[in-house]
Amino acid sequence: MDQPETGFRIEEDALGTRSMPDDILYGIQTARAVDNFSISGRVIADIEGFVPAIVAIKRAAARANMKTGDLELQIAEAIDSAGSEYAQTVSRQDFPVDIYHGGGGTAANMNVNEVLANRASEILTGIKGPDPVHPNTHVNMGQSTNDVIPSAMKMAIGGEIFALRSSLAILVGALREKEEAFADVVKLARTCLQDALPVTFGQQFSGYRAAFERQAQDLEALEASCLHIPLGATAVGTAFGASEAYRQFVFEELCVLTAKDYQPEENLFDALQNADHWIRVSASLKAIAVTLSKFSADLRLMSSGPRAGLGEIALPAVQPGSSIMPGKVNPVMPEMMMQVAFRVIGNDATVTRAAEGELDLNVWESIILEAVSESIRLMRRAIPLFVSGCVAGIEVNAERGLADASGSLALSTALAAIYGYPAASAVAKHAAKHGLSIHAASIACGLMTEAEAEMLFGDVAAFADPARTEQLIARFRARKNQ
Repeated sequence: MDQPETGFRIEEDALGTRSMPDDILYGIQTARAVDNFSISGRVIADIEGFVPAIVAIKRAAARANMKTGDLELQIAEAIDSAGSEYAQTVSRQDFPVDIYHGGGGTAANMNVNEVLANRASEILTGIKGPDPVHPNTHVNMGQSTNDVIPSAMKMAIGGEIFALRSSLAILVGALREKEEAFADVVKLARTCLQDALPVTFGQQFSGYRAAFERQAQDLEALEASCLHIPLGATAVGTAFGASEAYRQFVFEELCVLTAKDYQPEENLFDALQNADHWIRVSASLKAIAVTLSKFSADLRLMSSGPRAGLGEIALPAVQPGSSIMPGKVNPVMPEMMMQVAFRVIGNDATVTRAAEGELDLNVWESIILEAVSESIRLMRRAIPLFVSGCVAGIEVNAERGLADASGSLALSTALAAIYGYPAASAVAKHAAKHGLSIHAASIACGLMTEAEAEMLFGDVAAFADPARTEQLIARFRARKNQ
């Protein structure tokens, strides 16, 4: 092997040798990956929790292999010590492999192997290099890329799901406050974008709150499923190269390092072959995104105008809305939230395609990880901003809501329940033709006296209360049958 220049070291892999600067911790295989895959500007260090998860696996493996007697105490402790330096914070300089790389994550796995091996050798001898600690022989002992990467993915995404649940909890709390504050404020419901029966703003916001609450519960179940990982499967699920003792010890050590109860997958062949777990995760994220988009779109509609639109709510003004029209304020926070949702929906299509795989291993895990992680990251960051900049400051136009609810032709539904559909339809047509309320039209058509119309329609809030509506209709039916 050629002698290295001053400040460089020579590293070797199956394809040959390469001169590596001494101040760089990664090795030859990582350098090749940087040459081959510098595409997106997004590297494995940018995926929150991913490299620390791989590092945790390497530390647990070193401890386990030391317990089985397969790894010298000195080397195991050096690997563990090197790993502790990357337990929380990782540098893009040390982990520069682009997230778009082939080989089922081999470049990512070797990047971590090389950094820990070089750092461990440096701890022991003061010099980086594969002696005395080798990235494959020692750091990767008892493992394969094929079990390390899918295990680290679940570990990283499990943590991100927890963070997203926390963001959703903020949104649910804000919606619950609005639900309570608007409990008695009447407005007009709309179906097919047309006037419908009255509801309260509180009832409407309860629907939004319940949806996000339910989706947070779905995330909790998915977070728990991320505790089942295929570590120990090695290359194809047969656990070749990983002894039974190692497989027991590595999980014990991983649980100690992470304070989480990781368990081996029930079927390791299934765990390597199939990626439907990620379809379920991505589908749940998409459901949240679609609901966020629908809620945001509703806020845009309800706040439209404010003079020529619905104008039944007011959103906080967080910035000027036009470069040419003074006084214009746009619903920018809902619009931001909707764009995030569009991206999440697109990422779900990527995950669906990538989850297909073939034969004994899914090799598209890098793009699955990037898509799922981005979806979580975007929503986790956007939701608190959406809450503080929009949801928390929503105000209702109670007068507009009451006027719209009182003028709805859908109030004729009460007449249908008392006098039958044909009579109610005649009143509704008369009201529409002459621009009257159902209250006034029922009197004009001779169906009700003024006192009766006032009793039924005088307080439209009753139409949002099933118990009150039932009592009113029962009273009128009884009077009609006397």
